[in-house]
Amino acid sequence: MAVIYLTAFVSLYVQIPGLYGNEGLLPARWQLRYSGKPLGEQLLSSPTLLWLGPRLGLDTHTAMELLCLVGAALSLAATLVEALRDSVVFFCLWALYLSMYKVGQVFLYFQWDNLLLETGFLCILVAPLTLIRGSRGVREHDRVTFWLIRWLLFRLMFASGVVKLTSRCPTWWGLTALTYHYETQCIPTPLAWFAHQFPVWWQKLSVMGTYIIEIAVPLLFFSPLRRLRLGSFYLQVLLQVLIILTGNYNFFNLLTLTLCLSLLDDQHVRFWLRKADNINSKLWSWLCASFTYHQFNQFLKTVTIPCIWIGVLSLTWEIVTSMFRFACVSGFLRRFCGTVQWTLFAAATAAMFTVSLVPFTYIEFDSHGRLWPGVRRAYEVTDRFQLVNSYGLFRRMTGVGGRPEVVIEGSNDGVSWTEIEFMYKPGNLSAPPPLVTPHQPRLDWQMWFAALGTHTQAPWFTSLIYRLLQGKRDVIELIQTDVSQYPFHQQPPAFLRAHRYRYWFTEPKADGSYPERWWRRVYDEEFYPTVHLGNAFLENMLNQYGLKDKSPVRRMSNTTVAQAVRWVHKTVSSQSDHVPDGASDLCGKSDEQQAAEEEEGEDDEDEGEEEGEDDEDEVDEGEAEEKETVGDDEQDEEQEEEEIKR
Repeated sequence: MAVIYLTAFVSLYVQIPGLYGNEGLLPARWQLRYSGKPLGEQLLSSPTLLWLGPRLGLDTHTAMELLCLVGAALSLAATLVEALRDSVVFFCLWALYLSMYKVGQVFLYFQWDNLLLETGFLCILVAPLTLIRGSRGVREHDRVTFWLIRWLLFRLMFASGVVKLTSRCPTWWGLTALTYHYETQCIPTPLAWFAHQFPVWWQKLSVMGTYIIEIAVPLLFFSPLRRLRLGSFYLQVLLQVLIILTGNYNFFNLLTLTLCLSLLDDQHVRFWLRKADNINSKLWSWLCASFTYHQFNQFLKTVTIPCIWIGVLSLTWEIVTSMFRFACVSGFLRRFCGTVQWTLFAAATAAMFTVSLVPFTYIEFDSHGRLWPGVRRAYEVTDRFQLVNSYGLFRRMTGVGGRPEVVIEGSNDGVSWTEIEFMYKPGNLSAPPPLVTPHQPRLDWQMWFAALGTHTQAPWFTSLIYRLLQGKRDVIELIQTDVSQYPFHQQPPAFLRAHRYRYWFTEPKADGSYPERWWRRVYDEEFYPTVHLGNAFLENMLNQYGLKDKSPVRRMSNTTVAQAVRWVHKTVSSQSDHVPDGASDLCGKSDEQQAAEEEEGEDDEDEGEEEGEDDEDEVDEGEAEEKETVGDDEQDEEQEEEEIKR
């Protein structure tokens, strides 16, 4: 978990300026409204440590970078030092990532972000209190809290399998989903091209295997028979490894593999360490029966409540057995302290299990309606902390008629157009699919979602067009970290437009040799009309979605903390900056000239405003005004969020 936190923080850190900076796609300062309320009330309404930024003399952008750096340093320390894999440390990591999530908007609304937060919170209960107790010894209640990890894995895998069938997607029901999946997933790997070439009968057999591993096998997670639990573990690992080989899903599959460790016991781990070279393989055979949607829906109604009772019985067994272990502890004081610990952790585990029933029963409407109203109210109270979440991956197979892909084109004269190529998502037909796991290029991912609908369902796309026309370097580095590879690195384009294409993997030649290109494509339709700075359509879209910031940019703070954060960012950026020395920036001005002009402009804006303001008001200038959330149209927001969840 420490390693996964490290990759998540580092991956997000390098993208903060382009995504959430003052000149980024969705500036994070728009999400925080400083209304003069007490700090405790602000943290309760929106639990994020970014509220502390003004007290440190930091703007929201710099505060986000600071939190990411602290999270990365803390997770690195926990990775290297065993004593720091502690409940207190994991609480800090969870709070730091939750702080980023609360202002991350659409670029952080992914299921694996929710899964990381939920797993991270469980780590607080599971990890030892080394820094306080001074010992990493096994506690008698460890089996109780560790059970929650297994329950989370069950909810994740079982729901992921069920939603494929409850969605009524014809490709999942027809067992043809994997004939499309490898080429239509967000960012495929090179091996995905080869997996796509497998015969149809193999793809159908793979879909059947997926159903078995995701729906049937999770029921074995709570089996009292050790061999069944171990068998389910290896099947889950097999599925996750195959997904890692054929798709770039950042840290998600690594996190799922970590959850799978809850199916093991110490005896089997020792077997790994001692008998690593003598692992025998087994041949699994499965009998599959055909069924209809209504039959499956009836099956789901039949098993959902029993699944809950299986969880209740399994958790009760762990609680009772741990209680008896405490009763066998010698010494009254030790027994008393152990009983208090057992009571607290058992209550916390039972509460987490109870609240998790709300998102778990989303898979079946009638079962969800039978929950006690008090449970739903408890879920609503804790929902802001992302303690438990609903899951369900690959609900519907997209791109059945060809993978939709948005291609942005720029021009200086409106006649000759040049395609803007992204580093990771498909564009260039000859470019091989990349390997980027565990990094998640969040703009590339959202470009994939945007292609599934219209640009009005992705308001941030208008902001992307606007920033590219302005030549904002931070945004351009989301597209190409090596700015010299960006076709308009010398001067921003005067015009931009976007078209939607349909992409497919190429096929081997008749003689069995590999083709020269990885992709083929056909033109579909216009996605975004031709615009330029000052264009009436562009201005209307910016105003409609509240993307044109009218509040003044706050004066850059010169506190020690702010200077340290900027120095780290400058150092990291210089490592990947390949622009020749002396080259002008995208607006035709050097960095020094631009910084000087910005400072001069800020001085003019601040003139006459400093009088009567305290230190905190000066820091909060520019964030005091309420900013409407991107996408005022609630219907579009709901459609976009639902698409992301799918």
